[in-house]
Amino acid sequence: MKVLVVGANGKVAKQFASLTQDHNNIDEKAVIRDSSQKSFFDERGIETQILDIVHNSIEDFAKAMSDVDAVVFSAGAGGSGLDKTVMVDLDGAIKIMTAAEQANVNRFVMVSTFRTGRKQIAKGIENDAPLKIYTIAKNYADEWLKNRTGLDWTIVHPGTLTDEEGTGKIKVGMGNNHGEVPRQDVAQAIMASLETDSTIRKEFEVLSGDEPIDDAIKSV
Repeated sequence: MKVLVVGANGKVAKQFASLTQDHNNIDEKAVIRDSSQKSFFDERGIETQILDIVHNSIEDFAKAMSDVDAVVFSAGAGGSGLDKTVMVDLDGAIKIMTAAEQANVNRFVMVSTFRTGRKQIAKGIENDAPLKIYTIAKNYADEWLKNRTGLDWTIVHPGTLTDEEGTGKIKVGMGNNHGEVPRQDVAQAIMASLETDSTIRKEFEVLSGDEPIDDAIKSV
């Protein structure tokens, strides 16, 4: 399987890249914004494509998907201002979904935020949470993916991300109490999701836990 990763220079996506480096069945094509980000992927033998989610067109991304089997959307602009958040986390996400449909790439994994939905949005607005716009954008991008596309989607809702070394064990489900999870474990959960067809049209939270990642993902 060849996977186009959008937002490949992000911290979770870089962990994913390190996993694909030695993976027997999954190869990566990394979408980056400029050539200064290229060396990380060159060192790992990963193909890169320079595209900007805001400025490049749906057709540009569809062309980049001509030789891939799946898309991972791991881009995010949370906390960087209203305009950029809407352009990346909402419009940008829908742009990539539309490109995938145009390119006939059905498998799509969305890296979302921990909790979306009307109750979470209302809570964020009530408390004037700094990331309330980010939560709104992610919520509607998720809803578009689920209800406005025919893609074989999986939505991953990670808890608070940390840079600690992964444990290889997580907890999955929906409605969990908020908690932390190493980026490395989230990347491995994304990888396992791509390899597990039972995750198609499923969404789940990922937190640090006691169950081996492959087993946890197979249980969703």
